[in-house]
Amino acid sequence: MTTAPFGTWRSPITSDSIVSSNIALGGVAVDGETLYWLEGRPSEGGRNVLVQCYSDGTVKDVMPSPFNVRTRVHEYGGGALLIAQGTIYFVNFADQRLYRQQPGQGQAPVPLTPENSRRYADIVLDNQRDRLICVSENHTQAWQEPTNTIAAVDLQTGAVTDLITGSDFYSSPRLSPDGTQLAWLDWHHPQMPWDGTRLWVASIQADGRLGEARCVAGGKTESICAPLWSPEGTLFFVSDRSNWWNLYALHGEDVTPVYEMSAEFGFPHWVFGIQPYRFLDEQQLLCIYSQQGSSYLARLNLQQQTLDTIPLPFTSLSALNIQGNQAYFLGSSPTTPTQLVQLDLDTQQIVTLKSASSLEIDPNYFSVPEAIEFPTDNGQTAHAWFYPPQNPDFTALLNEKPPLRVKSHGGPTAAASATLDLRIQYWTSRGFAVVDVNYGGSTGYGRDYRQRLQGNWGIVDVADCANVAKYLAVQNRVDGERLAIAGGSAGGYTTLAALTFTDVFKAGASYYGVSDLEALAQDTHKFEARYLDGLVGRYPEEQEIYQARSPIHHADQLNCPVIFFQGLQDKVVPPNQAEMMVAVLKAKGLPVAYVSFAEEQHGFRQAETIKRALDGEFYFYSQMFGFEPAEDLAPVEIFNRPAGNNTVE
Repeated sequence: MTTAPFGTWRSPITSDSIVSSNIALGGVAVDGETLYWLEGRPSEGGRNVLVQCYSDGTVKDVMPSPFNVRTRVHEYGGGALLIAQGTIYFVNFADQRLYRQQPGQGQAPVPLTPENSRRYADIVLDNQRDRLICVSENHTQAWQEPTNTIAAVDLQTGAVTDLITGSDFYSSPRLSPDGTQLAWLDWHHPQMPWDGTRLWVASIQADGRLGEARCVAGGKTESICAPLWSPEGTLFFVSDRSNWWNLYALHGEDVTPVYEMSAEFGFPHWVFGIQPYRFLDEQQLLCIYSQQGSSYLARLNLQQQTLDTIPLPFTSLSALNIQGNQAYFLGSSPTTPTQLVQLDLDTQQIVTLKSASSLEIDPNYFSVPEAIEFPTDNGQTAHAWFYPPQNPDFTALLNEKPPLRVKSHGGPTAAASATLDLRIQYWTSRGFAVVDVNYGGSTGYGRDYRQRLQGNWGIVDVADCANVAKYLAVQNRVDGERLAIAGGSAGGYTTLAALTFTDVFKAGASYYGVSDLEALAQDTHKFEARYLDGLVGRYPEEQEIYQARSPIHHADQLNCPVIFFQGLQDKVVPPNQAEMMVAVLKAKGLPVAYVSFAEEQHGFRQAETIKRALDGEFYFYSQMFGFEPAEDLAPVEIFNRPAGNNTVE
């Protein structure tokens, strides 16, 4: 082993290898005995490609370029694909129209809906009436908030008819097995779906319209998600009425718990199409649940009230689907990249069908995270995953402590999981420690933990990120003088707030982060237009709170270097958010860098963007912390570049 300073270690996990070998997996679908999934390919500009797996194991792309399976409903999308009875229905990203394709016949996709201002998501087939039922979002006037409905699309004419209107948001239309009833979710401003939603049921009349709807569960203080009919027509759903997202069933007018447990069987509705459980038969279902940040797969016997967890080598699970005695899902672990897995439920034999990474790396280069619970403000504790530096080729200098990169996840109602993320391993294999923080407000620890952030965004999350850094420094696990924080979107706001309102960090990186809460309240998309009502307060009535928590108004308190990464097509956090902050820091004389990407939206999908941001942040810290990277990295322009020992010679 070579003795070398932290940050100077040479690693086989390079930005080039990450973007060239990594894809995003999702959209797992089963039609008959045929399996499909989506691959998001950075090498193709982030295009989501539908892939089909034939019975002989052959894998083939189903649709040609430039078709891209992705919807922009709620801007975050999801649920852009339905495959039923041998036909593919999908939303194409470029024009947001619904398309139809018959796979295996050599035919190109054909548009089903007219070219207009509508977007579609969460599609189900109403076979009896020869139509699709889905969520529709209509952007008729650019200056007006779009209208959301549940709509029917005629499969013969493509005509779109609104079935349900009047609520601000809809999701999860689910048709009963006999086709006579429709269930769905709705919610209104200012609720977000993880705060309060309602579950509705209505009968379908002879003419296809809906009869009188009745609300069977939910409200402003209860979050309902993932409704699903059992094979014989009982409506199941997930509710957090007990503090935990647990399973419930509707029997007549009565809602009864299916299985009570201090665990989460649901997820926040950021995207459409998430179904964390599937029925094996009328008495059994297969489900994913999470506890303390890790996911598990289990078989739930409804009659015997038993939950049997299936032993798996994964700590994060998603995209569950089943066909007969075969289960399909995405699984990953701290040393295993996301994989599309086939599980035989009889033998429990696992077969990997596709890996999100083709990069072959010795697992000895991977840092295995440690779940930590640390003290924070108000006598509470919070959660995080700590990754120590790890590289079998290097050892640190005597008594040197590693620099720390605090990772603040987005959402902010999201969660950090113990899954192999090569972008984290990029840092740890070069001699950085990383801590991925599940600050108060994160999903996976119950409604009460999630509600810590209500009215406290910019306070609880900032305190937790600062406190975990101080906690690790006091334990002598990291260098207290080389603490950095980075985050994207909402995590970018937490990053900027932590840099502005605390003196804990010495540098930071904001990825499409919020610097002006007022600007965000005034200029964002419909789904999040009233999100800040709960996180901060009503606007403009409580304008003073917005100004008090906005880093842009307190840049005089920010006294450390920051680098900003921003997509210029971002509609969630517009570019002016970053540009205003950069201008202030420039004028103040602080080291600052701004890297923009003309074709990127909210979240980076293109290979060159991901590479540039990863290397650019590392280069920036090398300049600020005074170490020499092992690679010859492309420099970024740093305004007010520091002189002396903070500059690499």
